[in-house]
Amino acid sequence: MDSKVDPPDEAQGLRLVRAFLSLPPDKRAEVIAFVEDLVRAHTRPNDGQEISPP
Repeated sequence: MDSKVDPPDEAQGLRLVRAFLSLPPDKRAEVIAFVEDLVRAHTRPNDGQEISPP
């Protein structure tokens, strides 16, 4: 396996963090809002229960 073709998860994670930190603050806020929406969509409660705010 060629490490340049399939980088370890840690290296990929560091690249993502560096890319995120290089964004201007307004774009970072957009990314955070997008991820929060994804999390909400994938953690919807069962049986019609509502999620209470933290």
